[in-house]
Amino acid sequence: MTTAGVIGGGAWGTALAQVCARAGRDVILWAREPEVVAAINAAHENATFLKGVPLEPSIRATGDLADLAACDLVLAVPPAQHMRATLTAFAPYARDGLPILLCSKGIEQGSLKLMTEVLAETIPHAAPAVLSGPSFAGEVARGLPTAVTLACPEDGCAEDLAEAIATPTFRPYFATDMIGAEAGGAVKNVLAIACGIVEGRGLGRSAHAALITRGFSELTRIAVALGGEAETVAGLCGLGDLVLTCSSPQSRNMSVGLALGAGQTLEEALAGKLSVAEGVASAPAVRQLARKLGVETPICEAVAAILAGETGVDDAIRGLLSRPLREEN
Repeated sequence: MTTAGVIGGGAWGTALAQVCARAGRDVILWAREPEVVAAINAAHENATFLKGVPLEPSIRATGDLADLAACDLVLAVPPAQHMRATLTAFAPYARDGLPILLCSKGIEQGSLKLMTEVLAETIPHAAPAVLSGPSFAGEVARGLPTAVTLACPEDGCAEDLAEAIATPTFRPYFATDMIGAEAGGAVKNVLAIACGIVEGRGLGRSAHAALITRGFSELTRIAVALGGEAETVAGLCGLGDLVLTCSSPQSRNMSVGLALGAGQTLEEALAGKLSVAEGVASAPAVRQLARKLGVETPICEAVAAILAGETGVDDAIRGLLSRPLREEN
């Protein structure tokens, strides 16, 4: 695999383009915004979404998806709620068996489908894979050490893809459980909003630790109910990503929760943010999916209710704290 195409010129897409270039691939980065394309090609910087990070000179940006047709590997990194439209637009240029590495975390609203299901419906002839794990775009782009999960139905496929994008500071661990890898990444964004609310309300580190732990139980239940494996979400793409996203204001999702916990409205919390907080869009879908699966997810339920304006922060907290005592599981 000598050439890699990256669909999505946000912070994470740009960081992954940087990873692929450092791994020795010729990289074509597709971005929707003309100013992003122009800045990358002229100044080797994505000043809109990743300001101050010099990009590898071998990265070329484009606004035409057709330019990615000849790539040996494509990384799909649009926001999860735009994945279907973006893949549909790329479908005419995707040859049979093209490896498409899904790098966005979320559950599609309405259909309640994972990104692999969206890919199967839009480009059924592609070879699917999932990249997920604890990774902040700025740190990855600057070359700080990062480990992620790369899931593909076949071990050999995962190994080939991992070798194509691995660098001394970006280490993919391969797996075959794509459902577990996807579920972990989607649900943790919702839980990160909850952790931000706890921090913003000043409820303390004990409450923060309890929420991460009980949230991980919810994440695991959903993953297993979907057909994933508990062992998968106990790794980088579940527990690892949850710990990172729930522990730093760098997390877009946690920052939204911090604002809500401090008393801001959702509109105020989102104002001025260029990057997408996937958990805001995924929360109602996670709630609906859990109900459909018959899985108990009180924390995710509370977050979805807060975001929808169905309850206030304090009422949601009181509701969680007044739940009946039970055996830990």
